[in-house]
Amino acid sequence: VQLQASGGGLVQAGASLRLSCAASGRTFSIYAVGWFRQAPGKEREFVAAINWGGGTTDYPDSVKGRFTISRDSRKNTWYLQMNSLKPEDTAVYYCAAGLRRLGVREDEYNYWGQGTLVTVSS
Repeated sequence: VQLQASGGGLVQAGASLRLSCAASGRTFSIYAVGWFRQAPGKEREFVAAINWGGGTTDYPDSVKGRFTISRDSRKNTWYLQMNSLKPEDTAVYYCAAGLRRLGVREDEYNYWGQGTLVTVSS
């Protein structure tokens, strides 16, 4: 499975941004897709996850109500809609695919895309 993340950029606080994660290869083996982020000087942290069918999602409290993860099955593409962005959302965002479960830990994901940088100015 190969993942390609895109959609990052520079926005002002309060703005919205949508990230995309396009999957190719053995996509039928994917059980869940997650988004993680890593801010400068910090560890990578969980942001959102969705199962293959799209019926189950998970978010940490820090983004709940502002971020929405979704999937376009026809395009094998997953999205992270980010609203009401804050400067503390500034980070490199990564998408990842897991084969066994919908998880919140990095080690629960088997494939990773390259990151896309999101910068939120105050």
